[in-house]
Amino acid sequence: MPLTGSLIRNVQWPLMELIRQNRTRAYLQELREAQQLPAEALRKRQTSKLKQLLDHAVQKVPAYTEFAEEWRTSEEEPERFLQRIPLLDKCQFRENSHRFLMEGANPAELIANRTGGSTGEPTRFFLDRPTVERYEAARWLGLSWYGIRIGDPSVMIWGSPIELNQKEAHRYYLKERWLKNRVMISAYDLDERQILSHVGLIRRFRPAYLYGYASALALFAELMLQKGLRLGVPLKAVVSTAETLLDHQRQVMAEAFQAPVVNEYGARDGGIIAYQCPAGRMHAFSENCYLEVVDPVTGEPLPVGQAGALLVTDLYNRVMPRLRYQLGDVLALSPKTCLCGIRYPVIQEIDGRVDDMFVSLKGSFVHGHFINHLIRGLESFRTFQLVQHAPDRLTLRLVKHPERYRTEDETRVLSGIRDALGEVDVRVEYVDRIPPAASGKTRYAIRECPLTASPRV
Repeated sequence: MPLTGSLIRNVQWPLMELIRQNRTRAYLQELREAQQLPAEALRKRQTSKLKQLLDHAVQKVPAYTEFAEEWRTSEEEPERFLQRIPLLDKCQFRENSHRFLMEGANPAELIANRTGGSTGEPTRFFLDRPTVERYEAARWLGLSWYGIRIGDPSVMIWGSPIELNQKEAHRYYLKERWLKNRVMISAYDLDERQILSHVGLIRRFRPAYLYGYASALALFAELMLQKGLRLGVPLKAVVSTAETLLDHQRQVMAEAFQAPVVNEYGARDGGIIAYQCPAGRMHAFSENCYLEVVDPVTGEPLPVGQAGALLVTDLYNRVMPRLRYQLGDVLALSPKTCLCGIRYPVIQEIDGRVDDMFVSLKGSFVHGHFINHLIRGLESFRTFQLVQHAPDRLTLRLVKHPERYRTEDETRVLSGIRDALGEVDVRVEYVDRIPPAASGKTRYAIRECPLTASPRV
């Protein structure tokens, strides 16, 4: 839709900047210029922003005022002082969210948001408009690495706004279609009966890129390949977000969509944290956030290169700052730079969610992605889900392939689970499909017991 994109870039956005003081494009230019700076210059800029945030938080935010005197007299670098502040998990934040709101802030004048609740109770929080605009600027910078511009058409495979009434849903559709130049395919409506209709929509709309959950994009791609379908539309990228992008998902998307598969890493309560560059590395937007990696049980900092629980400190959110916020993800930072020329720090690996880590009977931790490695090469199963209820008790849900299922493959999977976790009890359930959560995402590995659960002796 070239005309719509041109109107968005050349009319709508200048009007937003004039009337609503929208600064997304100004922030985008700042990020674009910063990505060329030497690593040391980027680090100094980040340190300066962290110092300003601490100055603000200990004076204006009730949750942090107890640190005001320590910070005033401290001679430590901001990064070192930050480690004095306890990490903040989502449960603690939900129970005391009012204490993180800046003194004098009026919630009625802020942007209310919440997480999708795919791993539990939704987390509700507030943002101001400049913070949201900085998130959007980071997304547009990552997309620009693939030649995608503001206003370019896209098709989203996403969780539909099912809570809206008919009038609200119509207004939502019009806004998405004509103000953002994108249409949506529901992540709840992906099956072989609808795939021809969905492909037809993409062919008519001719998007520059697809955008959606990793699990939804992968399922869409699998359904296309099963039907022998091709889009026939040249895509600049397929952007996977909101879930860990697994290797086999990337492969099936690349085969079906015939386009670069790009990983976007972020969260509603963490902003756009990192983007994959064309050289294949994930670059963290250090201009917007400060990242720490800690042991998921002790909370102690881990060395660069070692995977652990991610803590995010948003450097710009003044109205409701969350210092050392535990996003729930497991990742490792990298000491390496990238040959692509982008100087933003590199994330070595994103390993999924802390909630996806399983407890073995030996007391060790095993990431739930091991089940993907066990099953992904087997044709017996269309999809699966493994749930750990207790260290010694699990449920394996399997969607069997009607023609290619073999009992020996199931035996092999069960043996692999016990090799990883010990002699656990695994109850197998055969199901027709693995439904997405309320958010539209599909989780393949779920742990319901505490990470610190005692192993069976």
